[in-house]
Amino acid sequence: MVKTIQHTFQLIAFFILVVALAACGGSETANPVPNTDDGSVTEIAAVETAVPPTATATLPSPVVPTMTLPPPAVVNDEPTPTHVPEPTATPAPVALYSAADFGTDRNPLTGELMADPTVLQRRPIAIKISNNPPQFTRPQHGISQADIVFEHVTETNITRFTAIFYGQTPSDVGPIRSARLIDKELPAMYDAAIFMSGSHPLILDAIAQSDIGDRIYRETATGFYRKEDDPNIPFEHTLFADPVGLWESVEWGHDNRPPRFTTNMAFDTTPPPDGDPASYVELHYSTWSKVVWEYDEGNGRYYRSVDDEIFIDDNDGEQVSAANVIILYAPHVFNREICVYPREDGGCDLYTTEIQIWGSGYAMLIRDGQKYDVTWLRQNRSDMFTFVDSQGNPVPLQIGNTWFQVVPFYYDDPIIE
Repeated sequence: MVKTIQHTFQLIAFFILVVALAACGGSETANPVPNTDDGSVTEIAAVETAVPPTATATLPSPVVPTMTLPPPAVVNDEPTPTHVPEPTATPAPVALYSAADFGTDRNPLTGELMADPTVLQRRPIAIKISNNPPQFTRPQHGISQADIVFEHVTETNITRFTAIFYGQTPSDVGPIRSARLIDKELPAMYDAAIFMSGSHPLILDAIAQSDIGDRIYRETATGFYRKEDDPNIPFEHTLFADPVGLWESVEWGHDNRPPRFTTNMAFDTTPPPDGDPASYVELHYSTWSKVVWEYDEGNGRYYRSVDDEIFIDDNDGEQVSAANVIILYAPHVFNREICVYPREDGGCDLYTTEIQIWGSGYAMLIRDGQKYDVTWLRQNRSDMFTFVDSQGNPVPLQIGNTWFQVVPFYYDDPIIE
């Protein structure tokens, strides 16, 4: 019934449209379309054409704009430099073998070219610097600016330093302690004045009776002062010095003059051939301390650690380093004329140690990541150490500061890799 009514309304709508079109004079060619109800063909093309144009308008094909794509980008992880530096010229090698090679503007103790050569007109100074106990003495002040440092044992295998200052003037040096018999030799080698807190009376007398006896300066001299701001540090570890004042003391003593060296160390920026690898150096001062030097290939220097802690200079907070490390073997004998710890019965519990650094001996010269077996020479009291190979030819140091590790023959061999 519903379907019949729908069909009737469709026929009525059809006749109304036909009449309307006839009135408007419109005509279209019919297209047969199948009738879904009975399969007959019904002329409905006119109905379709009578739909408003907007409903049946043929839309134009979409216009795809023509685009010219840029070429694919080249992936480059490297940043584009804003400035291409000029290549750095390789510095000319420097070789200093004779005294004349140093001229008037190179430091004879380091081979370095001096920005102010007038400092070479003053006398070198040797300063005794303490190293034990570490909780009271480290970090030391000013030791990184010494031209040459000697580390040596005292009576009980703890070590102490004698630092030679010439080319540089640190702001502060210390803590300063007492001298040993080796300090009768070292100032003679470098024509230096020596500064100390004092010494055992018999050791002090031995130094005073030698040819450097007129160059001894103790804590009453200008430049010394006490740092007593920490009550936990024992008094004997509180003596420090301003090196400017120390050189004033030498000046007032009418003893400040250019040094007179009878020998000179050789320096060469080109390493000698036939060295053995030495990027890591470890030696033990008996059971007291382990000293390690590690090579930095980037700047050609060795950096110092002690007892697995970096060894710094408290003046600048930087790790101490050296261009050269020399492990120097020398006889260590007890001087039985100087008893350090006498007994009540007239005997002696401990004699002072005499380190015999005269004549010649064996040493390891370590520089530029290499180790060289050399012979050290010191034939006269005023001679500084020089080094030769098995053929007697000079073995040069790298330009820069030098640390001497003075050890007895009976110590274990150092570990060098």
